[in-house]
Amino acid sequence: MLMSDKARVYLAVDLGASSGRVVAGLLQSDRLRLEEVHRFDNGPVVANGRMYWDLLAQWTHIQRGLLAAAAKFGDRIVSVGVDTWGVDFGLLGRGGELLGNPYHYRDRRTAGMFDKAFQTVPRDQIFAETGLQFMELNSLYQLLAMKQAGSPLLDVAERLLMMPDLFHWLLTGEASNEFTDVSTTQLYNPVARDWSWKLIEQFGLPSHIFGAIVPPGTKLGPIRADVAEATGLRNVDVVLPGSHDTASAVMAVPAASVAGAVPDWCYISSGTWSLMGVESPQPVVNDTCRELNFTNEGGVGDTIRLLKNIAGLWLLQECRRVWNQAGSEYGWADLVQAAESSAPLVSLIDPDDPSLVAPKDMSATIREQCRASGQPVPETPGAMVRCILESLALRYRMVLGWLRELTGSPINTIHIVGGGTQNRLLCQMAADACNCRVLAGPVEATAIGNVMVQATTAGDVSGIAEARAFVRGSFDVVEYVPQSPGPWDDAYGRFEQLSRK
Repeated sequence: MLMSDKARVYLAVDLGASSGRVVAGLLQSDRLRLEEVHRFDNGPVVANGRMYWDLLAQWTHIQRGLLAAAAKFGDRIVSVGVDTWGVDFGLLGRGGELLGNPYHYRDRRTAGMFDKAFQTVPRDQIFAETGLQFMELNSLYQLLAMKQAGSPLLDVAERLLMMPDLFHWLLTGEASNEFTDVSTTQLYNPVARDWSWKLIEQFGLPSHIFGAIVPPGTKLGPIRADVAEATGLRNVDVVLPGSHDTASAVMAVPAASVAGAVPDWCYISSGTWSLMGVESPQPVVNDTCRELNFTNEGGVGDTIRLLKNIAGLWLLQECRRVWNQAGSEYGWADLVQAAESSAPLVSLIDPDDPSLVAPKDMSATIREQCRASGQPVPETPGAMVRCILESLALRYRMVLGWLRELTGSPINTIHIVGGGTQNRLLCQMAADACNCRVLAGPVEATAIGNVMVQATTAGDVSGIAEARAFVRGSFDVVEYVPQSPGPWDDAYGRFEQLSRK
């Protein structure tokens, strides 16, 4: 445990699908305090009919944040690490030339790629190799889309770097492939603990672009001299966190236990997506896991995150965006209050329906789904928000049942971490729908987990167990207990008729 009168500072660059920020983690004695140094908007850029990430704008903002952190904390800064979403990547050519902007995972070029992929390698064989949930946005299908389109980038690429790998490369000049983010590609074999060279060969992908996989906690090296000059960061190391943001978030779950064969808790990392799963000491790759379309992704401490990706608050974010573009000025609190005033459990949707991945008008698409399924159409914002939140809570109930089946554990506690913990209505709905205790918090789980991996590498924290003790002692957690689960039992039967695996 760290014993010092002067806080040591770790910088977490935390990039999400809608915003990014640079956060300072101040570690002193047995407490951790976070301070946001810089925040910026993030999101897709549409150009020539394609959807991209603006990598250079993101990099500019990161440098601004690091500059502000250096000005404030000076030589107390120990290291910096970057986490982002999974699946997306960039390519480097000869001499470290960046080959274009990375595509956004919601770009539609992967539509229909399942059928083409399964003609080459059957679905069950892909799952046996990777243990990963099937989503057309996975890196495998993005690469196959590039190959089918005859992309010249694949012909000249020397290295593939996942999004956080790109920023670590920009910081240090070192190209690396960090384990937790690699595990989201559907080109990683969790049993062999390496790239699935078999699939890479079967799909005719250039094998030389896939580099050595390194674990979270790796000290990649010092910040490049030119970046140090631009930001003022001197003698600062770059340390790989769980660079997939969910891996960092799970690191910060304030549970009193670590990965076990029969877990007594599960987590929901709640934000744009809801990632719901358990921490496991080994992958679960069997027919049941494949049929339920669960995924085995890498975690901190050589663990596996057995989980399911669920469409999260993206549905609500998109409704709000369209409403506000039309002239309304709805704040998040306004929408939750309107939902609380609306009738409960009237209309339900499958939040993971493919039509909700990237519609032009989310609320119109949801209304059409309700109309097509013979349900009342939610005409007001309050009714629409209630429909979304209740459907998410019922999806949590469904996934909880599957987790119990896969692990053989009763799982009596759900830890919700991330931005979604601020939506108290959704947290209470989750407790009622699942008839299970919910512990919500911390909000900043991803940044906390990022910081804690860096602190562990520096020797200020002994490992995951002590990191979680820091979290429990430093951040508030709100408990929700079931209040009226009865009506949710009736609604669940209706929900099952609408939902898919």
